[in-house]
Amino acid sequence: MLSEKQIKDLGKIAVFYGGLSSERKVSLQSGNAVYQALKSLKLDVEKIDVGYNIPEIITTKKFDRVFNMLHGKYGEDGIIQALLEWNDIPFTGAKMAASAIAMDKYRTKLIATSIGCLTPESMLIKNEKHSLMIVEKLSLPLVIKPISEGSSIGISIVKEKNQMVDAYIKALKYTNQVMAEKFVKGSEYTAAILDDTALPVIKLKAKNEFYDYEAKYESDETEYMCPCGLDQNIEKQVQNQAIKIFKAIGARHWGRADFIIDKNNHSYFIEMNTIPGMTEHSLVPMAAYHAGIDFNRLVYKIIKQTLHHD
Repeated sequence: MLSEKQIKDLGKIAVFYGGLSSERKVSLQSGNAVYQALKSLKLDVEKIDVGYNIPEIITTKKFDRVFNMLHGKYGEDGIIQALLEWNDIPFTGAKMAASAIAMDKYRTKLIATSIGCLTPESMLIKNEKHSLMIVEKLSLPLVIKPISEGSSIGISIVKEKNQMVDAYIKALKYTNQVMAEKFVKGSEYTAAILDDTALPVIKLKAKNEFYDYEAKYESDETEYMCPCGLDQNIEKQVQNQAIKIFKAIGARHWGRADFIIDKNNHSYFIEMNTIPGMTEHSLVPMAAYHAGIDFNRLVYKIIKQTLHHD
């Protein structure tokens, strides 16, 4: 239970959720879970389903801080963050610049490479003809993905050259830039970050070929292993890489980095998520639980960081 001072210090909290992106459904689930946790902590909290009127809502300043649970475009890409910064309202998660960088998978990978982290070779696809040229350049199989979508939306694994154009067109429905990434055969792992500290690494085992939208949010057949089964030194290496990339892009408060580890124990960074999910299937609450942090305490630890307004 929080003290009266802790409750008073946080003031009125607005949970931003829902929004306008293709990840709206997940955001509604995450936002509701966070809202319920804040309520159970006896904090003064309201939910705001973010729409086109959000600039007007923000400028009225009827709340003291924001717990941002918007996933995807318009909520995770720096736009909401810019409005909140402009109006000097504290909020959870990465600020404007770091949010915009992390939302761009390709440029985040460039930063990861620049600080010495392994990441699968990739290229931006210019057009349909160029997509076929990339097959020759990178060789199959390839992962085709929108550079600015989360929840594995719009992703395809291309094993035959004649699948390439269709995969490119599919990804293009969600973003104006698409990337091709060399497919790395291995196991998927994720490292959650809370206040510059890495939580226990989780191994993901989906029934599908990769950890897609269904595996993340709908399937009860996805397996999560924590402890992850990695050698202690390898797990520490993954955690250190996650923190290193997190800091390099300028993120703060919390996040999650995804990796693939091949048979030679080489860890390849895939992407950084600055507003991870908080649903019953979500990975950050799971990692926190294995670190001895229950859901309510996790939510409080995240919102508490907004008291150190920077």
